[in-house]
Amino acid sequence: MKIEREDDYSRFISQIKMKTGVNLSLYKEAQMKRRLTTLYEKRGFSSFQEFFNGLDQDQALLDEFLDRMTINVSEFYRNKSRWDVLEHKILPRLFKDRGIPLRIWSAAASTGEEPYTIAMILSKFMPLDLIRILATDIDRHALQKAKAGIYSERSINEVPKEMKLKFFEKCSGGPFYRIADGIKKTVTFKQHNLLSDPYPKADLICCRNVLIYFTEEAKNQVYRNFSTALNHHGTLFVGSTEQIFHPSSFGLEVEDTFFYKKIEHQH
Repeated sequence: MKIEREDDYSRFISQIKMKTGVNLSLYKEAQMKRRLTTLYEKRGFSSFQEFFNGLDQDQALLDEFLDRMTINVSEFYRNKSRWDVLEHKILPRLFKDRGIPLRIWSAAASTGEEPYTIAMILSKFMPLDLIRILATDIDRHALQKAKAGIYSERSINEVPKEMKLKFFEKCSGGPFYRIADGIKKTVTFKQHNLLSDPYPKADLICCRNVLIYFTEEAKNQVYRNFSTALNHHGTLFVGSTEQIFHPSSFGLEVEDTFFYKKIEHQH
């Protein structure tokens, strides 16, 4: 096995940044390196430099690389008990403090399961045409899949039975389900890079299971940005591996496990 030269990876990082605007140095190095080495060896390259030359000439390979870099493991109602807290505690409080409709941002929304889950929960409180959710991700392919709204049986496992009957239709041929147009229309998908693009204002920001791949420094920057983007009384909902240990340093306080409310400044 060839020993990877250290400067090979750093050069790769700066070349990728110039080509795609994606800054790999903000991701945990060992994890990212391992993931990318596996990918380039599978594609027959023997160094990061060779791999970059390949990416530079082959759009399909570049798309696959961006796809591999962004982590798309997603399912509806992932960690269902947290969604119950959202439905029974957080949303009623937000409606009281912020009114209807809420501004909701599903950040790093991957293939759409999360924003569509939020829409289904909101449908219990209001008609679909009052629901507006912005869903963003860095990965164009993931967003295309999200807009298509077709999901495997496995990814809708946790969807409550009445929601499944109401909002999913089995596709002919194969174990796939299509999500209802009414739910689809509630979500607007846009490409967005959490590490470099401006943040939209929101009453509820949902960002789960993506920050674990970021360095501490990048993660802290994202939490600061989220806090600034939250409206008065707004809430941030994070994933089950992403507890914030000193929320007050970001102007947040614990509202429930994995839910953080913006601290109101006393005048």
